[in-house]
Amino acid sequence: MTASSTFGLSSEARNLHWLLTNLVEEVPGLLSVAVVSSDGLLLLSSDPGRNAQARESRDNKPTSPRGSAADLATIVSGIGSLAIGAAKLMDGGGVKQTMIAMEEGGVFVMSISDGSLLGVHGAPDCDMSVVAYHMALFVGRAGHVLTPELRSELRQSIEATSMEAAK
Repeated sequence: MTASSTFGLSSEARNLHWLLTNLVEEVPGLLSVAVVSSDGLLLLSSDPGRNAQARESRDNKPTSPRGSAADLATIVSGIGSLAIGAAKLMDGGGVKQTMIAMEEGGVFVMSISDGSLLGVHGAPDCDMSVVAYHMALFVGRAGHVLTPELRSELRQSIEATSMEAAK
């Protein structure tokens, strides 16, 4: 994320950007991070350029559009819905965290108090306990500020950034 991506945003939105940037910088092995609203819309994401560079250096191949923040948002939303449905069927209460470990990485999803979700795509060598700890810190700090007004502001910011990138 750059300073220009937060220009004109409220202090709450800038704080969430800062928290997300801090999460990405503090935890080794994170490839992409996304905050998704309860209705599946991307609200906030890590720098897509960082994700592309990490994937390209790992594969030594040209980067494809796969693995973008939009892809992660879709995956996080689907995993969140599936986990919530499973918890209801099993009378398990609320879902706190979901993890998918794969040969080439992992996907971690954590609920935020307003129904939004925090999703992380990690490299194969990332420490899952460190990822979970830092995700919990983010959720604890961000959960109380994600008001409907802030979600709307973040959606508009993502849309504006996407339109600028398409030019």
